Amino acid sequence: MNASTLERVAILIPALNEELAIRRVVEAALAVLPDVIVIDDGSTDGTLQEIGDLPVTVIRHATPKGKGESLRDGFREALRCGFDAVVAMDGDGQHDAADIPRMLLAARRYPDCLIIGARIRTRENQPNARRRANAVADWGISWGCGIPVADTQSGQRYYPRKAMELVDIPAQGFVFEAALLIAAVRDLGLGVVSVPIDTRYSGEFRLSHFRPIRDVTLITLYTIGQVIRYGNVIDSYRRSHSTAPLVFDALAGGGPSA
Repeated sequence: MNASTLERVAILIPALNEELAIRRVVEAALAVLPDVIVIDDGSTDGTLQEIGDLPVTVIRHATPKGKGESLRDGFREALRCGFDAVVAMDGDGQHDAADIPRMLLAARRYPDCLIIGARIRTRENQPNARRRANAVADWGISWGCGIPVADTQSGQRYYPRKAMELVDIPAQGFVFEAALLIAAVRDLGLGVVSVPIDTRYSGEFRLSHFRPIRDVTLITLYTIGQVIRYGNVIDSYRRSHSTAPLVFDALAGGGPSA
């Protein structure tokens, strides 16, 4: 599939001290789509130098502001430039740009949905602590959304323009991604579709900026507040846990699974 024949889509890559992987990540992204926005969150290593000769837009934070602010600035730039959607992916090499065409196919099949690159293949590669933390987050954030969602902690996501317009939602750090999911479903009526991707961890990745205990606690507290705010607590729980998440992979048979 020629991804560029779809709506105008940019790739957003938040990056903090990613000099080991960032060039490979950006080059792979450029091979899929011509518009790439890198948000450098105050890196102190050679991240910017690694991509200095590549045809990308760079947004630079003088000091680290967190992933939430990086995504916010990327959304604002994409909205300013008139993009219809963005695909966000991490700069550490965990995500593969080769998965983006399948996400775009899912977006074409489900135009009113946010698409998640869900790490549900080769899940055994995920460190035990991360796997447990992600399971807790999936349980809670699905409740917050009122629908089942697979891999709520994945940073590889397709955001349609309506979701990007939630840019000013009051949440910081990794909580911002959870807040976007909940608000997109609850306030905008968007659905969530997961596209299976491999779980990629190897020795070359730098230590994750995600801290399972701290960040899952913050995400959980935020989500509890949203569950209470939206009301119908028991009904929301039933709707979010009585069925399986919607999973779609056009290249593996073309049909959804639930």
